[in-house]
Amino acid sequence: MNFTFLRTACAAAAIGLAGVGAQAADITGAGATFPFPIYAKWAQTYKHETGNSLNYQSIGSGGGIKQIKAKTVTFGATDAPLKPDDLNESGLAQWPMVIGGIVPVVNIDGVADGQLTLDGPTLAKIFLGEIKSWDDAEIAKLNPSLKLPSAAIAIVHRSDGSGTTFNFTNYLSKVSADWKSKVGENTAVEWPAGIGAKGNEGVAANVLQTKDSIGYVEYAYAKQNKIPATKLVNAAGATVSPTVPAFQAAAANADWAHAPGYYQILTNEPGAGSWPITASTFILMQKQPQDPAAAAEALKFFAWAFANGAQAAEELDYIPLPDSLIALIKQTWVSDIKGPDGKALIN
Repeated sequence: MNFTFLRTACAAAAIGLAGVGAQAADITGAGATFPFPIYAKWAQTYKHETGNSLNYQSIGSGGGIKQIKAKTVTFGATDAPLKPDDLNESGLAQWPMVIGGIVPVVNIDGVADGQLTLDGPTLAKIFLGEIKSWDDAEIAKLNPSLKLPSAAIAIVHRSDGSGTTFNFTNYLSKVSADWKSKVGENTAVEWPAGIGAKGNEGVAANVLQTKDSIGYVEYAYAKQNKIPATKLVNAAGATVSPTVPAFQAAAANADWAHAPGYYQILTNEPGAGSWPITASTFILMQKQPQDPAAAAEALKFFAWAFANGAQAAEELDYIPLPDSLIALIKQTWVSDIKGPDGKALIN
């Protein structure tokens, strides 16, 4: 399947697959746009192999959290993990599903993918609106051999509640004291400059359409739509490109077994090979689902994806979870997600 993620640039994208019979429970999910490419691929293959289907609305992490808390979907998806207290208060189980990278993307005449290098403090100053043109001395210092225009920088950011924004602003808060004090980190922030767009789809579309622009998207959106991504200087001072090995290097530090609710943030991780804006995307489900049959079907889909979806994930430049973490997650399903009789929905 050839995905074109810009068809609904400023509208919610959805995987809509028709039901196949009376026995098939209706699996509905909503949330993060970050994992939409891989969830779409998995859903297509799962439908083909099993006849079972799901409907996932790519509406942003904020929307996914709201919908699962309101119990209007079988599962929610978020790139901004909920803290353990929030999970407990809302009666939710949470686990990571796949890992990927968030990348700055640009549309500058004559600048190809991987040619522009930025570091964290410079990236923060750009999004603060303090660095206003591409030929600024701080950008030029990082790119001595690159001829950059004197054009004004057009900033594109998310307009919706977004886990991609959470991870991006979390990173900027770690590398810039000014960003931390003036803007901070959250799924939605008061942006000092730029224009907003909905979803990774919308940011990608706006950057493609706007000369001299910069935005941030999940890497699959940059790669599939051929939008030039930048290199970044990481916490170790090394200049790195967004690649699966760089995402893996950042993720290798995560101690999932000792993280309540699997709460882990993978930005600005140490190591010479680490991509500095690496992120997990998470699934949220009610511990006592209103529709146990649909919840059980959703868990079967997630189990299938863990067992059969690694190659598809890697083809779209996501990182499949290690077997040891998948085993922990399956234990969470058994211990935390129950039917009305108190029994686990999946074994």
